[in-house]
Amino acid sequence: MRERDAFSTYHPFVNFLYFALVLLFSMCFMNPVCLAVSLLSALTYAICLKGEKAVRFAARCVLPILLVTILLNPLFNHEGRTLLAYLPSGNPLTLESILYGCGAATMLAAVVLWFFCYQEIMTSDKFVYLFGRVLPALSLVLSMALRFVPRFSAQLKRVARAQRCAGRTVSGGAVGRLRSGIVILSTLITWALENAIETADSMKSRGYGLPGRTAFSIYQFDGRDRLALLWLLFCGWYVTAGALAGQLWFRYYPTVKGTAATPFSLSFPLVYLALCLTPAILTVKEDRAWKRMQSKI
Repeated sequence: MRERDAFSTYHPFVNFLYFALVLLFSMCFMNPVCLAVSLLSALTYAICLKGEKAVRFAARCVLPILLVTILLNPLFNHEGRTLLAYLPSGNPLTLESILYGCGAATMLAAVVLWFFCYQEIMTSDKFVYLFGRVLPALSLVLSMALRFVPRFSAQLKRVARAQRCAGRTVSGGAVGRLRSGIVILSTLITWALENAIETADSMKSRGYGLPGRTAFSIYQFDGRDRLALLWLLFCGWYVTAGALAGQLWFRYYPTVKGTAATPFSLSFPLVYLALCLTPAILTVKEDRAWKRMQSKI
């Protein structure tokens, strides 16, 4: 059986470099084109990874964050020269503040979606493989912290089902729900503490972090990884060079202004788009190759 996502089969360093680049660029570039590229690419990759689960996550978590940020920024930020109206408080409502709120909301939503994809690809064993020898204690703590939220959520569902099977259903209105919630929370905290102690004792008994300790690894850096690494380095270098040259410059205050659109300036968002869509392109390419192989059987 093949992996559903082709990019996850690449070397952990290639995976980590990709997410480091897209997250860094997503947080640094406020150009509307780059923001749109980052958000749509992150949503596309999330759907490729998790399908309907990614759509539900975007609708329940990302969309409210997007709307709240867009609405809140004009209420507290009144910079800009294009006056649209006055708020009931007497503060001005400007076009620039609305546009900046849209840009900031897009950036935040894109970063959240990229981290959603990150936790699916960069598993704890990959993270420990990359940083276990350099920073053994820190890498272990970070890997445990990154996987804590999904494990805590899964354990919460198991505890809630166990409570219902035991006949301890929620009743009695708000007081009953509060009492049931306290019981579930107490169980989860106990589970988390015991799990952390067991993990620490297990790693200590195996000599984790000791000098000269060897570790088994299933990851090998082959020719495919070299090509992917060169591609990521080229894209990262090209986009960074464009940003340093001012080709991705954009401002919202006091007036909206950006770099003039020319074939040269547009090449940088296109390369950025190719960088962001690299995992999705690899997945589509492998799906086609897989279907061709099946048709020949």
